[in-house]
Amino acid sequence: MLDLKITGGTVVDGTGAERYRADLGIKDGRIVEVHRRSTDDDALQTEAAEHIDATGRIVAPGFVDMHTHYDGQVSWDDTLEPSSLHGVTTVVSGNCGVGFAPVRPGREQWLIELMEGVEDIPGSALAEGITWQWESFPEYLDAIEKRALSVDYGTQIAHGAVRGYAMGERGARNEEATTEDIAAMSRIVQEAVEAGALGFSTSRTEAHRAIDGEPVPGTYAAEAELFGLGRAMAAGGRAVFEVSPQGTAGESPEEATMRELDWMTKLSADIERPVSFTMIQTGGAPDLWRRQLERAGKALENGIELYAQFAARPFGMLFGFPGYHAFTHRPTYRRLKAEFGHEELAARLADPAVRAAILSETDLPPQPVPLFDSLFALIQHSTDRIFVMGDPPDYEPTPDQTVAAIAEARGQDPLAAMYDLMLESDGTAMMMLPFFNYADGNHDAIYEMMTHPAAVSGLSDGGAHCGLICDASYPTFLLTHWARDRRRGPKFSLEYVVRKQTLDTATLYGLSDRGVLAVGKKADVNVIDMGALHLEVPRMVYDLPAGGRRLVQGAAGYDATVVSGVVTRRHGADTGARPGRLIRGVR
Repeated sequence: MLDLKITGGTVVDGTGAERYRADLGIKDGRIVEVHRRSTDDDALQTEAAEHIDATGRIVAPGFVDMHTHYDGQVSWDDTLEPSSLHGVTTVVSGNCGVGFAPVRPGREQWLIELMEGVEDIPGSALAEGITWQWESFPEYLDAIEKRALSVDYGTQIAHGAVRGYAMGERGARNEEATTEDIAAMSRIVQEAVEAGALGFSTSRTEAHRAIDGEPVPGTYAAEAELFGLGRAMAAGGRAVFEVSPQGTAGESPEEATMRELDWMTKLSADIERPVSFTMIQTGGAPDLWRRQLERAGKALENGIELYAQFAARPFGMLFGFPGYHAFTHRPTYRRLKAEFGHEELAARLADPAVRAAILSETDLPPQPVPLFDSLFALIQHSTDRIFVMGDPPDYEPTPDQTVAAIAEARGQDPLAAMYDLMLESDGTAMMMLPFFNYADGNHDAIYEMMTHPAAVSGLSDGGAHCGLICDASYPTFLLTHWARDRRRGPKFSLEYVVRKQTLDTATLYGLSDRGVLAVGKKADVNVIDMGALHLEVPRMVYDLPAGGRRLVQGAAGYDATVVSGVVTRRHGADTGARPGRLIRGVR
């Protein structure tokens, strides 16, 4: 007797091979039968306790998202939404050099402010939600291991937390590490990997700063420190060294960014472990990513595992009245926001008198803290680069969809047009300002990135950037846009985009038990109605601890998501099942 069988579907197995009709038999969390059908009547006959009819559906592996930031959320939220809304069955957290372990008693708030600044996760939500049942990294893993989740959770040890723990204020202020400091940090990193960390992460981009504006600890780490920690990671076992390199956000000269590839290549060769770095197209150096990929490709040809993480769509900011926008520093808006709740505020903003008052006012001056307090000014001066998203959302818009173009067509002032556009959908409409991956006004650069053997799908930042973006929906976007809907350029086969977020991402992190639908593999499965699959419009919700806000983007078209042989979501709804567990080390 099987626990579950999925019959009648078309299998896209994660290897990139051509799809085929088959039935899956699942028992004890594993795939035990893959029965290829020769005719409609040639069905898997084995009895099962539960049956999913997948006729007319795609059956694919659960998606493995290797770049998330659920480090704190995992301690209070067992669904790990929004990632679990999009067919994700495994997440890897602890990226970009920020995390919550190890932590010295009394230093919890410092780590919260570091995460809040770098990843835009409300500090009040983290302070209220995190349970802090640990000091060391192994104790953090022990605490998470007690949690029953809707997805599997793996994590990495973060340089910022390690530096703060081992070096105290000197580490937090980015002072140079001594030989003794490196030895102390190395012991922590090795212990973490031995306990089950999937990698070590560090950030070297000045775009990553704590809420008080200070760069992430480790930003200016010398090569001796980086190599010392890389060797410690390798001594602990098979793991990935993850880097947000200098110049990631275009804040450094091109040659400084390319020098990062030098030490990363040497490190990977030295420790014989994968090094993965974030890579996006910037407006100031729109072709730099090609040089980075060329260097990574040459390393791979020489047997050195150097991989670039790409983003599947433009990377930037969503804004509207529920979040950041151009009018946050107008006195009338400030007064109304303090007086009214979300729905009433939207109604007040639609009042013609209120609109006129806000549009006529001068902005209050920004404050140096919090970090994003001056975004309103950037938005006001970017109307020629801000796009209306629409419904369904359009992530490859044309110039006529900018606020400036719409204002000109209407004969309006651009800020007045922006105000009116944000009032749509009862004041919940969102707009997109693509900072990265859109220098050419299309997705051609992303397409080229996706074809490169040294590029892996990442940067969804699930659980992070709560008020700015919602890219945890990348898995659905890869299926809909890149395999089906793109109109302004070439697409990929469904087989290709499934592999990019299953076998490829699982393999990088040594998770050989998943990412493919084959006998013996972990039974993480998606049953997808490709004809109905679509992304919903991003919306702001206020469901974090302490009433914290976050952008959430749902999807329709997932008939079922299965984790370890248990159905966790059915037609988009959470079933309440919690088969997800902590991943300790490679497998």
